[in-house]
Amino acid sequence: MGRRPPSGTGDLPIARRTRTRDRDERPCDDVAPRPRASSPSHPAPQRFEIVLEHRFVDPDVRKIVKRLVRYGHEAYLVGGCVRDLLLGRQPKDFDLATSAEPEHVRSLFRNSRIIGRRFRLVHVLFHGKKQVEVATFRRTPQTDDLEEGAPIRSDNEFGSAYQDAHRRDFTINALFYDIEANQILDWVGGMQDVQRRIVRTIDDPVVRFHEDPVRLLRAIKFAGRLDLGLDPDVYEAIVSCRETLRQAARPRVAEEILRLMRGGQARRSIYIAWETGVLDVLLPELSGLLYEADHDGSPGARLWRQLDYIDRRHQDGDQLDDTVLWTLLLLETMKEACEGQRDRASAVGEFLEGLVDRLAITRRSADGMRRIVAGLPRLLSGRPGRLSRSESYPMLLDVAEADRISEGRSIKVLEQLRREYHAGPRDREPDTDE
Repeated sequence: MGRRPPSGTGDLPIARRTRTRDRDERPCDDVAPRPRASSPSHPAPQRFEIVLEHRFVDPDVRKIVKRLVRYGHEAYLVGGCVRDLLLGRQPKDFDLATSAEPEHVRSLFRNSRIIGRRFRLVHVLFHGKKQVEVATFRRTPQTDDLEEGAPIRSDNEFGSAYQDAHRRDFTINALFYDIEANQILDWVGGMQDVQRRIVRTIDDPVVRFHEDPVRLLRAIKFAGRLDLGLDPDVYEAIVSCRETLRQAARPRVAEEILRLMRGGQARRSIYIAWETGVLDVLLPELSGLLYEADHDGSPGARLWRQLDYIDRRHQDGDQLDDTVLWTLLLLETMKEACEGQRDRASAVGEFLEGLVDRLAITRRSADGMRRIVAGLPRLLSGRPGRLSRSESYPMLLDVAEADRISEGRSIKVLEQLRREYHAGPRDREPDTDE
């Protein structure tokens, strides 16, 4: 399932080559260990010389790392920000991992606070409400205390950089970047997987998915959002372990479904979830529609076009409300539930009862979905009336626009209504059931 490997990190826009060409991205076995390297009781990482251009790394992050190192601690960029930089993407935030315990980090930065109960982290605060998360290296629970494949209930023990890398879920998320040495530290083969553009778990994927079933959805999210392939073993494990999602915490599952749609690749992500059978477990109502998407006018075909709409809005820089995302994902099934019903709001409410319980959809989103679907016919007629003064009206316009586009119909009326909305008064009436 892996995609064709790129020609090398030289093709990535934010990683530039260092030294001579024959040394690009080679493991730096000939580089002497730095004084703050990980404990000698653990295997040494492979080191890759990569200079990430300064303009892509937050200067406040660099200051934090330099101060921690100056006081004798290990400190690295970790996780998704390193992965994104290597893939040529601008990270949305930067996470740091360090050997310093939270109290030590707090003592070095007056502009910081310790948060969390299950596991303490430090947020270093800057102007403009910016904060940088600094975490102490962690390790997974001792094998004596945890049966292989049993769900992880606690992840609350400090460890080393090596242990911190191995407790992570996927190899591409377990790379550490040493800002001062301009080196990637790799204990898990993540650099090779970045180059191959595949998602691969650390250790046996079946065991990792049984430990935390939400990792199935995370694998799909990374493959979809980052345009990566799934390692064949990971793909097979997703298929064989998909039923474990029924055991996962419902709010976490609901949040991961939303993340599948937020990253600009909603169509690809939902397709992978459907192809692997994950959608059969989570949303069998939706999966059934897609199996019947055999002609252009079918509900399943319209759903794919509605997901395309979500992706286009993301590319345009618009962040659709979670209620809109849920509504578009389930719109065709809700429209079917309304067929032959005079009270559309009640029909949608009854349909959503099981889903709200199964996926822990928030009451705010469920109420919003009910009002949006009930108001669609009036809005599409071009006569919104009191709807245009409601707080949910912008969301209703978004859903109506996606619905019209999915049917191949004109949206001129909706564009005019949107212009009138933006030109109108700012005071809006609270949503109420009529």
